[in-house]
Amino acid sequence: MSDKTHMHGNGESYSGVVPTKQPNKGGRPSAEVVEERPLTEENTEQSNQHRTPSRESGPSGLDRVRQAAKKKDGKIRFTALLHHVSVDQLRDSYHSLKKKAAPGVDGVTWQEYGEALEARLSDLHGRIHRGAYRARPSRRTWIPKGDGRQRPLGIAALEDKVVQHAVGTVLNQIWEEDFLGFSYGFRPGRSQHDALDALSVGIVRKRVNWVLDLDIRAFFDKIEHAWLVKFVEHRIGDKRIVRLIQKWLKAGVMEEGQWFETKEGTPQGAVISPVLANLYLHYVLDLWVDAWRKKKATGDVIIVRYADDAVLGFQQQHDAEQFLEQLRERLGKFGLELHPEKTRLIEFGRYATERRKKRGEGKPETFNFLGFTHICGTSQPKGYFTVYRKTIGKRMAAKLKDIQTKLKQRMHEAIGDTVKWLQSVVRGYFQYHAIPGNEAQLKAFRKDVLRLWLRQLRRRSQKSRWTRERFQERLAVLLPEVSILHPYPTARFDAKFIRGRNRVR
Repeated sequence: MSDKTHMHGNGESYSGVVPTKQPNKGGRPSAEVVEERPLTEENTEQSNQHRTPSRESGPSGLDRVRQAAKKKDGKIRFTALLHHVSVDQLRDSYHSLKKKAAPGVDGVTWQEYGEALEARLSDLHGRIHRGAYRARPSRRTWIPKGDGRQRPLGIAALEDKVVQHAVGTVLNQIWEEDFLGFSYGFRPGRSQHDALDALSVGIVRKRVNWVLDLDIRAFFDKIEHAWLVKFVEHRIGDKRIVRLIQKWLKAGVMEEGQWFETKEGTPQGAVISPVLANLYLHYVLDLWVDAWRKKKATGDVIIVRYADDAVLGFQQQHDAEQFLEQLRERLGKFGLELHPEKTRLIEFGRYATERRKKRGEGKPETFNFLGFTHICGTSQPKGYFTVYRKTIGKRMAAKLKDIQTKLKQRMHEAIGDTVKWLQSVVRGYFQYHAIPGNEAQLKAFRKDVLRLWLRQLRRRSQKSRWTRERFQERLAVLLPEVSILHPYPTARFDAKFIRGRNRVR
């Protein structure tokens, strides 16, 4: 591991520590065409062209950070970044936060903080740069999961959210140049549907016969702080930024008035957590997977990762089995482990149905990813292999149960108000789930919502006049009808990642 320092005219330095060589990238990180992107030639520009970003804040300053991060093939180590956390950047971060989010331990809401915004931001900026800023513990709350269990959620204080967002914005200028094409979670310009598209395209276009559905047990709770700080320091040499991250990791959590130390993990719900989680998995998983499939795999290997959810496709069964065994060892080195019940290797792909039929076995198993069950199928009318996706049954049942509960709470509200609320709920549900091939599930969802609504209306009065016919004529027609809102995966993937700004090189 080399360690060279380059001094520039403005007195700032970048220390070139190279933990792992990265592909040279230009523009936004592209998706890989079913994970088959070749490396480009190393950038050979002269060192005097790699000037440190100026000390001005705002977009132009961050653009310079991004441009510097592109160069030297990921070798530049940034030693002066805190000046980009300016009052302007803090203000932009404040306005980027959710206005109706629950308050943290300080009890301060977004609206209350904004009542004297400029004075607060000026004071906050001064404390950050003097080293006097202190992170508050997260307020722990619990939210129900689809399987009936509860998941811990850490709610940061408003001021901590502002600083975390600002620092995350600066760090993303660097790390977005390092992250690989198959990583989609919590990244600008990438969505859950982009990940779903990439997975479908990969399975259909590549020689995939086996699918490995990964589940890392309690990932956010098991991140080891020492390793995380090491990964941060691969590219970040500004000790003040590193200390800020350490303050958030050590701030602990408050629950029922009692403070608990956090020796590992990042609070789920903290603004900075997704950024740090992506960085952790970049070094622990992504770089390792990318090297493994190039050096050890004997057939095609694809991967799509969204935060701590990942799905891999393999051409060869022995590759998949060997990979899974070595992955367990790899994750163990960094304090992580696969969930033994939720991690599954299944036969899946264009020949799965035929092969299983010859062996006298049933239909190919299915797997879940980002809210959809993935199923081997054939397109109509030509009968080509395709991947059908439908809403996970348990997810839809949980959503309907939540709607039922809230309808009971709205029992005596005006019907007009309930109409507006249900329109928003159904429209939001369709915006995510209205993908090609999922029409039957969407129709079933809408039908069940109407059934629950009619039941609520009839319970409002023992002499209810809401017959099924009158309900269908007057109210049912007010809810959005089922329509497919998303294109086929190949169309969107090719437009965005092959012909678009994220063109694969």
